[in-house]
Amino acid sequence: MSANDNEHRGLLPAGLADLLPPDAAREAHAIGVAIARCAAFGYERVKPPVVEFEESLLGGPGAALASQTFRLMDPVSQRMMGVRPDMTLQVARIAVTRLKHVERPLRLSYGGNVIRVRGSALKPERQFAQVGAELFGVDTAEADAEAVLLTVDALRAIGVTDLTVDLNLPTLVAAVAGGLNLESEPLRRLRRALDRKDEAAIAKALGGDKKTATLFVGLLRAAGPADKAIAQLSKLKLPPAGAAEASRLAEVVALVHAADADLPLTLDPVEYRGLEYQTGVSFSVFARKERQEVARGGRYSAGYPEDGVTEPATGFTLYMDAVLSASNNTSEQPRLYLPLGTAWRDAGPWQAKGYAVVRAVVAASDARQEARRLRCTHALIEGEAVPL
Repeated sequence: MSANDNEHRGLLPAGLADLLPPDAAREAHAIGVAIARCAAFGYERVKPPVVEFEESLLGGPGAALASQTFRLMDPVSQRMMGVRPDMTLQVARIAVTRLKHVERPLRLSYGGNVIRVRGSALKPERQFAQVGAELFGVDTAEADAEAVLLTVDALRAIGVTDLTVDLNLPTLVAAVAGGLNLESEPLRRLRRALDRKDEAAIAKALGGDKKTATLFVGLLRAAGPADKAIAQLSKLKLPPAGAAEASRLAEVVALVHAADADLPLTLDPVEYRGLEYQTGVSFSVFARKERQEVARGGRYSAGYPEDGVTEPATGFTLYMDAVLSASNNTSEQPRLYLPLGTAWRDAGPWQAKGYAVVRAVVAASDARQEARRLRCTHALIEGEAVPL
């Protein structure tokens, strides 16, 4: 085998990468911290398989990720399977099938890798680790607020401290449009105008209906810091369904502020891109340091409506690559070099003090030099951990 052939074996498909030391250890530690914070609030961990039957994985809300799912044939059953593009969908399946008889609210957490067919311009990675939690069986503002607050708690525990939460209500526009009996074509044009934040296009999309245009312009302007946005929303004369959703959002904002008055909250009530399967209050969490999204969550309908099996749910997902990039916690475990001949039992006391021990398996004339070569921070010399 030539040197070039050997180098080619290290090449990976676009969007896939090896996670090397110390990053792999940092990720594993961060996942453990996040899962532990979820457990502290009563969320029990589940572990779904990497692949499962296509109809289960892509049923219900999973249909939104069908184009991002790798598929393969199961050689045993001869049925099509999908490689998970998101773990939330699997946890929802577990809740409504295997755990359907467990009392609600049901709290579950998870952690693992997902893979998608393609990345995006902002996130070219196709495989990445997710950690999250889901709360099933209740539809209350308290549950919505818990999802937001637990997300922030887990991120802060990992070391991501300078956070801002963007709240959305992706079903609000549809609720208002339904209350006003808007036809599908004007609604499509309206959605496009709202996406572009184009007030003039809103009036054009509605064919000169000034009253309705004024209402949707008001929704568009009700964006920014949450308190001011909620005040703006409260002034609008929304149809009953839209007013109920706006009231729910205001209740969630009040609950989050009561728990964490210093947490920056912003609101965009007309945003829905990327939130197509959300059914209520949704949110994204951004790290100001890196100016990137580190988590996303919100309300959705868990289960399979085509089978008549659904229940309300809310939760969140942490995107661990972004989380680690934004984390302030860069400390690594100190590594202690133990010279050849050190008894195995002597490693335990040093490990109890927080060291990772690196035992010599070949003789070395200079312990300090060998310890540095093996990337150790300390060397055991005359019974002491000597810093290098």
